[in-house]
Amino acid sequence: MATTTASVVICGAGIAGISAAYHLAVRHHISDILLVDERPPLSLTSDKSTECYRNWWPGPGDAMVRLMNRSIDLMEELADECNNLFHLTRRGYLFVTADPARIPLFERAAQEPSTLGAGPLRVHMGRPGDPEYIPAPAEGYAGLPTGADLILDPDLIRRHFPFLTEQTVAVLHTRRCGRLSAQQLGMYLLERAREHGTRVVNARVEGVQVRGGRVQAVQLSNEAGTQTVGTEVFVNAAGPFVQQVAAMIGVELPIIHELHAKIAFNDHLGIIPQTAPLYYWADPQYLPWSEEERELLSESEETRWLLEPFPPGPHGMPEGAPGSRTQLVLWTYDVKTMEAQVPLPPINPHYFEVVLRGLSRMIPGLQAYFDRLPRPVVDGGYYTKTRENRPLIGPLPVQGAYLIGALSGFGIMAACAAGELLAAHVTGSELPSYAPWFLLERYQDPAYQQLLGEWDTSGQL
Repeated sequence: MATTTASVVICGAGIAGISAAYHLAVRHHISDILLVDERPPLSLTSDKSTECYRNWWPGPGDAMVRLMNRSIDLMEELADECNNLFHLTRRGYLFVTADPARIPLFERAAQEPSTLGAGPLRVHMGRPGDPEYIPAPAEGYAGLPTGADLILDPDLIRRHFPFLTEQTVAVLHTRRCGRLSAQQLGMYLLERAREHGTRVVNARVEGVQVRGGRVQAVQLSNEAGTQTVGTEVFVNAAGPFVQQVAAMIGVELPIIHELHAKIAFNDHLGIIPQTAPLYYWADPQYLPWSEEERELLSESEETRWLLEPFPPGPHGMPEGAPGSRTQLVLWTYDVKTMEAQVPLPPINPHYFEVVLRGLSRMIPGLQAYFDRLPRPVVDGGYYTKTRENRPLIGPLPVQGAYLIGALSGFGIMAACAAGELLAAHVTGSELPSYAPWFLLERYQDPAYQQLLGEWDTSGQL
């Protein structure tokens, strides 16, 4: 059995582990970091992302808004540094409703993140004295509005978003939100970390040696054999497998796993502009079927559910370089918790048609595809999350052991700030005021337990 040493061993070369390595190596000048994964970097769940980001998060507290603002700050710094190698853009998110009764809900939903630091709320009603609405450009991220624009003026909606249904009565355009290439961001961080001494090892973490309540070594295995790496710092960044890795040091984590699927399809008719922001339909609905289709669907137990009411939330966004016609679409209408497994279980064969028909309420032009569905590409990954959908970042009950995980569906957008926070814990640096909100030990706090009982929204789309 080979024996070696490392200053830090990080289990998991997804975006979280890579960001932690980057901050420890590049920003804190720690050399001899070992980044361990049995798969190629960024290949388990990080490459299944929709590659979006937003600072638009609800409370309680401003921790998520501040974490995301910091992460976006860091992404913009990195984009400036590398001439925007990872294609950071800021077209925003567009929440849409055709129900006048939902306008007060839009107003309340917009005010909370605004008061928590996401930026000012501007209301456009088509009246003299309204603030100016500044459209989002197709490319770029600098010098653009923050906060959100609540547009209640039908003419303004039609002018800037003509692909939406004419029944639209309100849109909420949140502005410090957009897209990026997650793979290119991750690889840029990884290369910078390597330049500062980080080593990537293709191996499996088999165990962690703990003596006297502190980390002593990590056991690895691969085709070349087994290896013991002496270290006093072990970081669990194992994505959907953080529970199994935490169990190696006797720690239980309060997390669940949800399988989320996304679809890519060729919008060859050009129904949705490639310069559109992320679009989200906020109204519950019944799927649009013809009378003949409804009759056929009602005859089978396997398809009758397609006639039932569906919740809000089908959404999508343009994908690819200029000239692409690809759209990414998804809808978390039927999410179940499960044990993480690789390969992923099968995706419901009706998923694409359900999402397409759901989106057609918002974008009627998509009805042109009903008779002949485009050929979709469907993949997915796990949202590894806590019950309140907040991450776990910080020390574990074993001295020298740390966790960066439960990044749910916001791993890409939060990664830069999450890695920075993890590195601050490891190095004993000054912590931001939001750090306590993400500690594992928060669940031992009676006040936090009471807050959990009153929690009414997770911020998940």
